[in-house]
Amino acid sequence: MKKVSRRDFLKGIGTGGALSVVGTITPGTSDNGGVKPPKSEGATRTTTICPYCGVGCGIVVDVKDGKVIGTEGDPDHPINEGALCSKGAALRQIGPDNPLRLSKVKYRAAGSDKWEEKSPEWAIAELAKRIKDTRDKSFIKQADGITVNRTEKVASIGAAALDNEEAYLISKLMRSLGITYLEHQARMCHSSTVTSLAASFGRGAMTNHWIDLKNSDVVFICGSNPAENHPISFKWITRAIDKGAKLVVADPRFTRSASKANYYVSHRPGTDIALIGGMINHCLQNNLYFEEYVKNYTNAPCIVTKDYAFEDGLFSGYDSAKRSYDGKMWDFEKDGDKVKKDMTMKNPRTVFQLMKEFYSRYTPEKVSDITGVSKPELIKLYDIFCSTGRPDKAGTILYAMGATQHTVGVQYIRAYAVIQLLLGNIGIPGGGINAMRGESNVQGSSDMGVLTNTLPGYNPAPTQKDHPTWKDYCDKEVPKTSYWSNRPKFMISMLKAWYGAKATPENDFAFDWLPKSGKGFKGQGCTMVPLMEAVKAGEMDGLMIWGANTAVSHPDAGSIVKGLGNLKYMAAFDIWETDTSVFWKGPGSDPKAIQTEVFLFPCASSIEKEGSIANSGRWIQWRYAAVPAPGEAKSDLQWLNLLGLELKKLYAAGGAFPDPIVNLVWNYGEEADPHKVAKELNGYDIATGAQLKNFTKLLDDGTTACGCWIYGGVYPGPDKKDNAMAKRGKEDPTGLGLFPNWSYAWPVNRRIIYNRCSMDPAGKPWNEAKGTIWWDETKKDWVRNDVPDFGWKDAKTEAIKPPKDSAAAPFLMNPSGLGHIFAALKLKDGPFPEHYEPLESPVKNAMGSQQVNPACALWDLKPLVGSEEFPLVGTTMRLTNHWQAGAMTRNVPWLAEIAPEMYVEMSEEFAAAKGIKGGDWVKVVSARGEVQAKAMVTSRLKAFNVGGKTVEMVAMPFHFGFNGFVTGGPDKSKSYAANQVTHRVGDANTRIPEYKAFMCNVVKA
Repeated sequence: MKKVSRRDFLKGIGTGGALSVVGTITPGTSDNGGVKPPKSEGATRTTTICPYCGVGCGIVVDVKDGKVIGTEGDPDHPINEGALCSKGAALRQIGPDNPLRLSKVKYRAAGSDKWEEKSPEWAIAELAKRIKDTRDKSFIKQADGITVNRTEKVASIGAAALDNEEAYLISKLMRSLGITYLEHQARMCHSSTVTSLAASFGRGAMTNHWIDLKNSDVVFICGSNPAENHPISFKWITRAIDKGAKLVVADPRFTRSASKANYYVSHRPGTDIALIGGMINHCLQNNLYFEEYVKNYTNAPCIVTKDYAFEDGLFSGYDSAKRSYDGKMWDFEKDGDKVKKDMTMKNPRTVFQLMKEFYSRYTPEKVSDITGVSKPELIKLYDIFCSTGRPDKAGTILYAMGATQHTVGVQYIRAYAVIQLLLGNIGIPGGGINAMRGESNVQGSSDMGVLTNTLPGYNPAPTQKDHPTWKDYCDKEVPKTSYWSNRPKFMISMLKAWYGAKATPENDFAFDWLPKSGKGFKGQGCTMVPLMEAVKAGEMDGLMIWGANTAVSHPDAGSIVKGLGNLKYMAAFDIWETDTSVFWKGPGSDPKAIQTEVFLFPCASSIEKEGSIANSGRWIQWRYAAVPAPGEAKSDLQWLNLLGLELKKLYAAGGAFPDPIVNLVWNYGEEADPHKVAKELNGYDIATGAQLKNFTKLLDDGTTACGCWIYGGVYPGPDKKDNAMAKRGKEDPTGLGLFPNWSYAWPVNRRIIYNRCSMDPAGKPWNEAKGTIWWDETKKDWVRNDVPDFGWKDAKTEAIKPPKDSAAAPFLMNPSGLGHIFAALKLKDGPFPEHYEPLESPVKNAMGSQQVNPACALWDLKPLVGSEEFPLVGTTMRLTNHWQAGAMTRNVPWLAEIAPEMYVEMSEEFAAAKGIKGGDWVKVVSARGEVQAKAMVTSRLKAFNVGGKTVEMVAMPFHFGFNGFVTGGPDKSKSYAANQVTHRVGDANTRIPEYKAFMCNVVKA
C-alpha cells in the first residue's frame, strides 16, 4: 500500500472540516488564481494570501451562493504547505458576513455624538473639497528662495495592510498634492531595519527568505518570537533542527520560541547592543571570524582617517548644542577616489583594528553587568553562534520589533550586521539577517515609498535642505560607483509614469513638482511622531488614515486620542470602526466639544479584492477576489481612484499650483484596474507602450516610464498570463527551497541577495552542498540557480565576466562594493554600534557617561534613571491570536474568544512581594498614564541582576483598546491600550519610538 503523506492527505480532502469543500489545487492560468474548482457543485475556489503577518501564507477560499463557506491553508503553497496559524485559520470571519463589517459610508459632523449614513459620491466630493481648501490656503510654493511645492496642513497615515497597487497610488496622489507628512506603519515597526541594513549592505531588506531557514546550522533568535508572532515560519526552523541545526534564543521573556531552543539566555530589555558587542569581542579575541570572507568582502581592511575617534561614549564630530554629529569625521583615507586598504588588516587605522579596540571594552564581565546574563551563559551563547564562522556552516539571525523599537534601534541591527559579516553569514543559503515583518504588506508598502523620506524603490524623497534642484539631487544622491549610479534612470522613469508628457528634459522631468520637505514640526522632520505632535498642537487641519489604528498603536496613546480632536477633519478608510475613527467617543471624551468632522469609508477585505503584496522575503504574490465586499464597501484602490479623479476635476477649475494634479497620469478607469497599476509599477516603453522585461531596460532620457523600479519584471507582458506575481510553479531544482517560479521576488526574481558572497573569490562555493551560483572553469561561464547579485557579465557587451572581476563588488548597492562593518558617513549616531541605556532605565550606563543615545530625538523628555516611583522595566509584546493594534482580530469572534482580556506578565517573586495573585486586576502606571490589566503571574519572567542590583520587568500585549467586539476588559468606558504608558522618544536615524523599554509600576486596581 502506498504511504500517504500528511501533505498529500490535505491536498486530497481539504482541512476545513465541516466548513470546507473538497477540492484539488493544481497549477493553472485561470483568473481564479490558478486553481481548479472544488468538486462541490456550484462552489468556486480562489487563492489569496494571508492578510496578517509578513510570512505570506497561501489560503484558499471556497464560496457558494455568494457566501464564504470555508477558508483553509493552500497545500500547494511552498511556504505554509497547507498549514495556518490561528489568525489565518480564522480568515473566514473577516468576510462580508461579519456583522461588524462596514457596509455604508458614515459621517460624523462637528460636535455630533453619532454617525450619519452618506452616499459615497457625497463623501468623496466633500472630502476632496476639504483637502483642496486646506491645500490652497496652506500651499508653500517657495521657501528661502527654493521651490518646495508643499503643504504642511494635511497628512496621510497608513498602507501596510493594503495591496502594493493601493500603496503606490497613495504615494503618487499624496506627493502630487504636495503632502510631506506622509507616513505608514513601517515607521513604528521596521523603519530602523531599512536604514541599518541599507547602511550595512546597500539594501534595507531581509537578505534571505522564509523557507531558507531550513538551510541554517545555527538559528539565533534575538528580538523576535517567531513561534508566537510568525508561527508558520517556525516550521522551517523546525526543519533545520530536524537536520541537526541548533536554535539559540536571547529574550527577556521565556517565550514559546525559547521553549524550543537548544540554548536560551534572558537579558534585560534595551541591552542587545551590549549582548552582541560581547559576541563581537569574543569572536575577535578568539579568532572565530571567517578571515578570507572578511578580507575580501567587507571594509575591514579599509583605512580610516585620523579624524575618527571615540571617547567616553562619543564619536568625533559631536555638537552637544545640536545633539548631532558631523558624520564627515567618519571617513576613509583615499588615494584619489580609491579607498586605501591594508589587506593584512594590521594597520592600526584599519576598520578591523579599530573595531577590535572598540569592542575590547565589551568584556564578558561588563556585558554581564549590563544585561544580567551570567558570564558562563554568555560564553556558551557566543561559542554556539560563532561556530558558524567557517565555510561549511551557516548561521542566521531572526529579529523583529524587540530589536527595532529602541532609541538605538538602527544600531541594534547594525550590531547584527557586524557579527554576520565577521562570520561570513551574509549572502549564503541558511545565513543572513532576516527581519520578521509583522504586517502582510509592510514590505511592499515600504517599497512603494509611503514614508516621508523615500520615494518608490527607496529613492530619497527630495528635501528643501539637500535637494534644491534636480542637479543638487543628482550630485548628492547619485554615486559614481554602485548600482545606485543608475538612480537617474529610476527617478526619471518614475516621473514619466507620474507626469507623462509634462515631464521633459527642459523642466528637469518635473522634479520640482515633487514636494520638498522642510524641517517639520519643531525641527524634528515629518515622520510619525512629529506628525502626531503637530496634530496634538493644532497645527494640522486634515488627516487621512488608511487601514491604520493610530489611537492604539502610537506611543503615549492617551494623548493621541485627545489630540485628534484638534483636527478640522479626518477621513478613515477601513473595514471596521476602529478606535481611531471613533476617537470622539473614547474614554473621557465629550463629543459636543470635539469639532472634528470624520468621514468613514467602508473598505474591502483581502478576500474581496485583487492585487499584490510582498512578504518579508520579498516574494511579491498576487491574490484574488473571492466574494464582493459588503454593501457600498470598496477596495482602497477604488476609493483612491475616486478621490484622485475628484481632485483632478476640482483643480481643472483652478487652485494653488494645480499643475502636478491636473497633469497627473491617472488613467486606471472609472473603476480602477489593479492590473493597470501593476503594469505601471513594472515599467513600459513610452513610444510603443510595450511592457519592459525588468529595470535593466530603464533609461534616463525620458523614453521609459516605471512606477517602482525594483518591481521591474513583475508584469513584463501585456496579458494577465504575463503577471509574474501570480506564478505558481513548484520547481525547486536545488532542493534549497528557492522556488524560482513561484511568484516574483524583487530584485529581478533574486531569492538570496548578496549571493556573490556564497563563493570564494575564485567562484567556488564555500559550501558545495549548498551552492546556488558558481564558476564553471570548463565552460567559462556561471552556473546560476539563483539570479546573480553581482556583475557576472558586462552590461554593454554581454560578455561573461570571470570571477576575479565579479569578486570586486559583492555588495553592489554600496559605493565601496563591500559589506560595511564600519558605516562611514551613513548614520547619525556612529559608525560602530555602541550601547546606551534606554531613555528610561533602572541603572546608569556602565559603558560611559553618555546615558542615552546622544543623537536620539528627545522632544521635551528627559532621561529617567533609577526611579523609585517607577522601578519596573516595562516592555510590550505580541500574541499569536491577535495582530498589531487589534482591529483585525478583536473583531473576529473566534480569535477574540481565545484572548479576550488585557493582561500584564510579572514574575512570581514580584507578585508575591506586592500581594498580587494571578487574575487580579491591576494598573500599570508610567509617567504618561495608566492601563488596567489582569495580572499574569508566571515563571516566564525572572528578575535581572544588573550590576549587583535586582531589576524586575513586566510585559504587556499591545493589541487592546476601547472599541471593538472585545476591548480587553469589562469596562467599555476605559481603554486597555498598552501604549498609554509608552513614550515617544525616537531613534536618531528613523525616529522610531522606544516601545520596548520604559519604566513603570504595577499597583492593585
